[in-house]
Amino acid sequence: MKSEASPKAPLTMTQWLICTIASIGFAFDIYVLLMLPLIIKPALAALGGAGADGVPLLVPGSPDYIRWARVLFFVPAIAGGVFGLVGGYLTDRLGRRRVLTASIILYSASTLASGYATSLEQLLVMRCLVFIGVCVEFVAAVAWLAELFPDPERREKVLGYTQAFSSIGGLLVAGANGLAVEWAAGLPAIHGGHEAWRYTLMSGLIPAIPLLFIRPFLPESPVWQAKRAAGQLRRPSFGDLFTQELRRVTLTSTLIFAACYGLAFGAIQHLPQIVPGMADVRALVKSRQEELTRKAEADGKPKPTPKALAIAGKAVEEGAAAGVQKWQELGGLVGRFALALLALRIASRRNLLRIFFLPALVYVPLLFWWIGSNLGAEGNLGTVKWAVAAAGFLVVATFSFWGNYLPLVYPIHLRGTGESFAANIGGRVLGTSAAWFTFTLSAATPPSPSKIAMTAAAVAGVFALVGAILIQWLPEPKSGSSGE
Repeated sequence: MKSEASPKAPLTMTQWLICTIASIGFAFDIYVLLMLPLIIKPALAALGGAGADGVPLLVPGSPDYIRWARVLFFVPAIAGGVFGLVGGYLTDRLGRRRVLTASIILYSASTLASGYATSLEQLLVMRCLVFIGVCVEFVAAVAWLAELFPDPERREKVLGYTQAFSSIGGLLVAGANGLAVEWAAGLPAIHGGHEAWRYTLMSGLIPAIPLLFIRPFLPESPVWQAKRAAGQLRRPSFGDLFTQELRRVTLTSTLIFAACYGLAFGAIQHLPQIVPGMADVRALVKSRQEELTRKAEADGKPKPTPKALAIAGKAVEEGAAAGVQKWQELGGLVGRFALALLALRIASRRNLLRIFFLPALVYVPLLFWWIGSNLGAEGNLGTVKWAVAAAGFLVVATFSFWGNYLPLVYPIHLRGTGESFAANIGGRVLGTSAAWFTFTLSAATPPSPSKIAMTAAAVAGVFALVGAILIQWLPEPKSGSSGE
């Protein structure tokens, strides 16, 4: 594919197809990652076994629940970070398109298989493979897009707007989970049951289908291909990331990337564990259970069993959590588009990041402290939805920042390797460790949504403070740089 001769030239059909497929890819990445906070409670209850009375052994707040929740959040992130780092290296060695295709096949197959897991160990292995595929796909896709659109202004637009569709993925998975809860009884049985969390996991295959059929036929990065054909493509090396020229950008981008993810995984991703503790949600659960009892009496049927009432209450809780998740993703979607617009108008990358990150440093911890302090107050659910949307606006926008920034500060032969180090070691390993801290420090029997919220406020605050301090040392890209 030829690069555009003028930044004002309209996109070709091939370029529009590239942008469309990239948007679907970014959406699918977040789609499969954000499944876990929505399905972790029912999945642990289903796969963790039950006592003689039929009550699940793994309930929120119990030591074994906390242990498995930490494992499922953190171990796949470590696997994704380590193998994603290898994937970034292979992106520089083998080409962007080839590695993209392999990553899509890996995580689409894994997300389908995870719906058939019969043990926690199987679910863990599948989630590790999903994370590996997603971590590799993000790095390869960003490098690919940056090199297919070399004009600076158009590159900023393409990277900014295609990444914005990541938040569409978050909205879609929240909606898919809600539909799975509603339609589970009418869907084909899996292992003899109709558990909504399984259908939610398997739904991740749907958006992967167009990627599998179209992306392998799109063009390779022309600049990477040209350098390789001319024998000018240097061999990538992890050691080169820490040369005098690149050491500062590697360390600061990795740690600040971790801080961005720490805000999300330390706080926002715990909302499905917190929302069921709100007075409004408890009232909805009680109302639903009373409605089922009245209906049974009116129809002359036996009263619902405690287990049936508990299942109905769980469905209400999951629906409320999915509703709050939708608002957070709506805020994130607006935040990503806002960053894409501002990236064209603000020359300083540090100042661009500060616009979103510094308010998040104050707002997110205060929001979760307020939620934890007011769980017992009625009428707060609507306020929480709007407040969480604002948190998503600030935090999720910072994720898009890195896709625009990192291709500008690494040369072509190190672009995938450098992006992968910041995104995977920083975001996926160090950043997602915030979830481990929140789970560990908020452990309580019985579970305490208030304690989870207060702990989330503290953990997010620490990560954000570190990131805010380090922004002043984040190198600015060279003027007009494309990282070549």
